Formats: sequence, structure tokens, C-alpha cells
Amino acid sequence: MAKATDVIQGTLDLLILKALALNPMHGWGISDHIRRMSGGAFKIGQGSMYPALHRFARLYELTPAGKHALENEIAVWRSYTSAMDLVIQAQ
Repeated sequence: MAKATDVIQGTLDLLILKALALNPMHGWGISDHIRRMSGGAFKIGQGSMYPALHRFARLYELTPAGKHALENEIAVWRSYTSAMDLVIQAQ
């Protein structure tokens, strides 16, 4: 087993991304994976791991129900703006 050392500044994101490319994991699982795959050389503490994870953007995707809700909201908005146009254009 290698002697534990700090990771070089700027490489933690790479290590996290590589771990996540293999399997979805929670924070502790990522830290443990990095430790195991480095032969114990890298031990990432919570004080480093969670701020790094916080920097990552989250990806949100509409579900089919969400897409349907969006279509409904657009239809309601268009109906409302059409009615407003009628009032504005009235003479």
C-alpha cells in the first residue's frame, strides 16, 4: 500500500469524474473508490470531497409528465396573451 498523500491541486475533479464514470456513487463511495483504486495513496476527506462535489453542476431533465405540464403551461400562457392582445387592440 502506498503512503497516503494529498492530491495535487486541480486533480480532485478528475478523480471524482473518473469514479462516477464507472458507477453512480454517493460522496463517501467516491472517496472510498479513489482510496482503493490508488492503493491507499489518496485519502480524500469530507472537507475536500463535499466542496468539490458542490462545484459540479447538476443536470435536470424533464420527465414525460414534465413535458406534458410544460405544453399545458404554454397553452395557458398563449390563451392569456391572446386575450390581453384583444383588450389592448380594442377600440
